[in-house]
Amino acid sequence: MAVYEHTYKPYAGPLTTEWARFLVIPRHAYRDVYRSKLFVAFFALCFVCPLVMAILIYLHHNLTAMAVFQINLRDLAPINGTFFRIFMGFQTGLAFILTVLIGPPLISRDLANNALPLYLCRPFSRAEYVLGKMSVLLILISAITWVPGELLFFFQSYLEGASWAASNFWIAAAVFILSWVWIILLALLSVTISAWVKWRVAASAALFGIFIISNAVGFMVNGVLQTRWGHLFNLFWILRTIEDSLFRDANSAGLPSWMVLSTSAAWAAFTVICAGCLFLLTRKVRAYEVVR
Repeated sequence: MAVYEHTYKPYAGPLTTEWARFLVIPRHAYRDVYRSKLFVAFFALCFVCPLVMAILIYLHHNLTAMAVFQINLRDLAPINGTFFRIFMGFQTGLAFILTVLIGPPLISRDLANNALPLYLCRPFSRAEYVLGKMSVLLILISAITWVPGELLFFFQSYLEGASWAASNFWIAAAVFILSWVWIILLALLSVTISAWVKWRVAASAALFGIFIISNAVGFMVNGVLQTRWGHLFNLFWILRTIEDSLFRDANSAGLPSWMVLSTSAAWAAFTVICAGCLFLLTRKVRAYEVVR
């Protein structure tokens, strides 16, 4: 409109608070995500395991239901750390598939269409942009991992009593910490690959390839140096070692018996991977790109 008409008025609606600006990105991203019927069906499938686990917990405390279905209490799995570890193993696998489905195009679309200047020319920092893109995965993966896991724990605590909750509180902590280890790793790997690989199919393949290549490198180091510390180059065994320590199980990677050292090394490797992803993101997520 022409300026001389004096009909222009500034925006007078509600303003988003500064701390919540990054949530604008996932809010609009979910509109595209939930348009896919395939994704909606898969996301609904992610809640089948929590539902089954909740039924098992209920049956443990309902003698009438067990009598109706002619179920022996001994045939049901005990509700302990192993029970919740099985739950986490199943849900983190689904979380990886979910990441492959929606993670690769998160940043690549903006880079391919030169949209980053439109984001960063506003009062919106690079950190907020990356956090907003990661939040698309952070929220969805949380909804299928630690949120139902904690609900199952509180459901069991309600039926079993406060004494069970007090003696097994470490299970709730293990579920929460392990979930966020997977969430942070998957989100960082996904947005980093999305920033550097613009083709969606190649980005999805790269996400799979990281786990496969790290597995091969770990076993190669073990074979050449005749050691088991090569597992620290293997993403799967890094996560497995952290999981073993959180659920108080023996180290399945065969690392030295002193668990404190092996667990610390696994956490250190996890930290290095996350720091490497952040470094690569800072190199790629910029308002402009110099082409030589």
